[in-house]
Amino acid sequence: MLKTPDLKSSQFDILNRFSKNSKTAGIIFIVLGLVGIIFPLIMSVTSAILFGWILLFSGFMAAYHTFNTDKRDLFGWLKAFVLIFFGGLTVVNPMPGIAALGILFAIYFAMDAFAGFALAFSLKGTPGWWMVLLNALISTILFFLLISNWPFSSLYYVGLFVGISLFFDGIMLLTLSSVTKR
Repeated sequence: MLKTPDLKSSQFDILNRFSKNSKTAGIIFIVLGLVGIIFPLIMSVTSAILFGWILLFSGFMAAYHTFNTDKRDLFGWLKAFVLIFFGGLTVVNPMPGIAALGILFAIYFAMDAFAGFALAFSLKGTPGWWMVLLNALISTILFFLLISNWPFSSLYYVGLFVGISLFFDGIMLLTLSSVTKR
């Protein structure tokens, strides 16, 4: 037979740490989200620069991997060069990066809308199908907001959407923190 007191004690410790850390992370996410909502241009530039640094790091890792595995791999070196070039370009001049993020968000919302409409119409008549339809409509609106004046709309909407996402992630973490505390 399993010793349940040890298991419960271990689970209690994990839930206690989760609750404390989720509360801290939730508050930070909410503050960052509010910054993005209030100052979307700052969040857009910050997101593009972060994306640029990720590309740079990926490029250096691809170069390191190519160097250590096959120094004659031209495609490996090309991949590393492209990642480093576009990452560096985005860090130095984030505006094209913001435009790129804007078009990526637009593509995501278009695909989400398409999938949502398909799912909603296949669920038509079942309870709650209208929520799937509403989600698809919202994704369609977000797509058109981004694409209507692209690339200039990206300056505002990328930061706003990232801010809204961070804000609701923070609320979710705070909610989970209070639920696990009980």
